[in-house]
Amino acid sequence: MKLRSLLSTLSALALSACNFAPKYVQPEAPVALSLPQGTAYPALAAGDTSVDALGWRDFFTDPRLQQVIGKALADNRNLRTTLANVERARALYRVNRAALFPIVNASATLSAVQGTQGRITDNFLVQAGSSAYEIDLWGRLRNLSAAGFETWLATEEGRKSTQIALVAETASAWLSYAATADALRIARETVATRKETLAVNVRREANGIGTKLDVATATSQLNTAEAAVADLQTSLAQARNALELIAGGPLPDDVLPTTLGAGDQVLGALPVGLSSEVLLRRPDVLSAEHSLKATYANIGAARAAFFPALSLTGLFGFASAGLTQIFDSGDFQKSANVAVRQRIFDGGATANNLAAAKASRDAALATYEGAIQTAFREVADALARRGTIEERLRAQTSLEVNAATAYRLSKLRYEAGVANFLEPLDAQRTLYTAQQSLISARLIKASNMVELYRALGGGLVETTVPAEE
Repeated sequence: MKLRSLLSTLSALALSACNFAPKYVQPEAPVALSLPQGTAYPALAAGDTSVDALGWRDFFTDPRLQQVIGKALADNRNLRTTLANVERARALYRVNRAALFPIVNASATLSAVQGTQGRITDNFLVQAGSSAYEIDLWGRLRNLSAAGFETWLATEEGRKSTQIALVAETASAWLSYAATADALRIARETVATRKETLAVNVRREANGIGTKLDVATATSQLNTAEAAVADLQTSLAQARNALELIAGGPLPDDVLPTTLGAGDQVLGALPVGLSSEVLLRRPDVLSAEHSLKATYANIGAARAAFFPALSLTGLFGFASAGLTQIFDSGDFQKSANVAVRQRIFDGGATANNLAAAKASRDAALATYEGAIQTAFREVADALARRGTIEERLRAQTSLEVNAATAYRLSKLRYEAGVANFLEPLDAQRTLYTAQQSLISARLIKASNMVELYRALGGGLVETTVPAEE
């Protein structure tokens, strides 16, 4: 049989080869069909959500926050590690895919022979051929390639998941810095107010209408506020350090927030639908599903190992008695050898490889289902907070307004001599606590929107899935 005819025949056999991989069917999601509803949850509209199609630049509206997130996506070291792992998985997939094609090697030899009359004859041989190319009759190589492809896709989705988590982490750290800046400002204002209160009590005590107890009490309250300022200064510095670590380097002052305000640096609402199917589009869930698909392909490769392997060795080349005539008058030589290899006894290695592949499939299935359940809980928790935060914010805002009014009136009563010093002192402490609690409520609201955005798979706009090469 001619070499070309043999190769054509074997190629046709490979294309029509068997595939012992079990058919993949997407498992049923082990969660409710709809996201939770009830007293603690916001009302959700029927239909799906498009949060995963909302880019982070559209969700985070503050230009300074956008700059910090952009820097984090460019310079964060953990993300760089993830990107390198994606490229590694892609290269390994291509290694497995290369096994589907023969490896062709070339060689050339030159020899010189001196005859009896002193004449030197040169012999030149050029050869190229493939060595032990496996004909993939049972789909072993194709399944290994498919497993590598799914592993690559899993790491690609893992890259997206890491990027989304980084976007959310950066935003949360930036918002926390803003809230700490607000808390520090209020603490400093409280120090200034308590200094004034202390000065009033010192004058009253000097004029005989106050007491040393009032002075000592006012002094202790001032010291408490000063200690709070010192602690918050430390917290602000640490918040900046944390933010710069996430961002991957130092940040200029002009990208740092000076106040959280109402927390309107992010969108105030998201198009959240009722269906829980949106969770299946989260990158971490998709990553787990691709890993599960890879185990199906590995089962096919393990099953193929029970059948004989067919390998081809081919060789062709030119031989000439003269170097200058190698391709002009040289003789063309070709040969092909087909070998069948069947393992008779391996101590159970082949059977146990198949058992291990099936066990890996079961583990990957559990991981996939667990990823869905985790996603469901994260979204449910974020929705539970979203459903009640507005009421809490309303209550905290009213508390702060009324505490400020109470402090103003009690201070007037004290100055008019109709109330003792303890009344404005208690009112001042209540006001300070209410102000700090209002900042916390605003931070919780903004952070909850960030968490809901992340939990629903938002953060990127990329939806393209690589095609198998």
